[in-house]
Amino acid sequence: MINKEELFLKRLTQAKATPGNEQEVRAIFKEIAAPLADEIIYDGLGGIAAKHKGSFESPVILFASHMDEVGFMVTNITKKGFIKFQTLGSWWGQVILAQQVTITTRSRKTIHGVIGSKPPHVLTAKTRKKPVDIKDMFIDIGASSKEEVKNWGIAPGDMITPYINYRRLNDSKYLLAKAWDNRIGTAVSLKVLENLVKTGHPNTIFAGANVQEEVGLRGARTLTHLIKPDIAFALDTGIAGDTPEMTPKEADSALGKGVQIVFFDASIVAHTPLRNFVVDLAKELSIPYQPCFTPGGGTDAGQMHLSRNGIPSLAITIPVRYLHSHTSIIHEDDYHEMIKLVTEVIQRLDAKTVIKLKQG
Repeated sequence: MINKEELFLKRLTQAKATPGNEQEVRAIFKEIAAPLADEIIYDGLGGIAAKHKGSFESPVILFASHMDEVGFMVTNITKKGFIKFQTLGSWWGQVILAQQVTITTRSRKTIHGVIGSKPPHVLTAKTRKKPVDIKDMFIDIGASSKEEVKNWGIAPGDMITPYINYRRLNDSKYLLAKAWDNRIGTAVSLKVLENLVKTGHPNTIFAGANVQEEVGLRGARTLTHLIKPDIAFALDTGIAGDTPEMTPKEADSALGKGVQIVFFDASIVAHTPLRNFVVDLAKELSIPYQPCFTPGGGTDAGQMHLSRNGIPSLAITIPVRYLHSHTSIIHEDDYHEMIKLVTEVIQRLDAKTVIKLKQG
């Protein structure tokens, strides 16, 4: 039987929210955060943050996830009623074919579909070895004409999200769902807020949730500029390297071995004193962690640290198998360890500590 904690995670992952269409996740975030917060604020793009004042007005600490998931957008409807689409976020074509999707119309009606593909019987030996170009793919919703599709309310610009049901894998600690990137960061943001409100903290905190991370870290820039934090943390996901054929050069983190502390990625070289502070605290408290180096990716910390005159920032992430696909997997122990680490870090970021970190 699914427990209360899993129901919370299931609700977040089943919500549909591509870049620019984060309404469903934002509503959940506000519902849970508002009773805990002194104030709920929004940036101009739809990012949201819950403010809570602790023992002192300063320092101001921001910890934020992003609400959006990789998905697609309707671009065209063919005469025979098939849907052409644009990707939102990075996708590898081979994980898209024959997968189920949900189209959400402007009126919030949902339409079920499948990304169509040719059967192998009609492919030449040479063609079978080539991946299908995404621009040649289409979605089949069981319509027979363009007019029928329009009558169902579908139009260019409508959101398309992966379709999959949340589940625990065979009574293990491995959890399967769409959109762990980055609903798990959103879950951590809310849980840390809840912990800090209960236990108290020596600063003013903002638990945040950004928009449009998957298309260029856009919402992190606007929300960070609005809040003006002294320290900022991006709560996100990273690549797991513990499956067959993955090499240490590609990723060396494993599920169930702790959170990832991002030392370096394509968007940021982590602020060294802040990074060391978090690493030392994890060691002190025996919280498992994994140093993470991702030269080909980035998180919202890449925009956080460039906001205003520069803000010491760090990404803390959870390893995920099969990122940017319909079927991503996390380990629940990593989730709980991340909540514990972020809570402990923020409780120790008083004014004296933050000044010392800023001065290096």
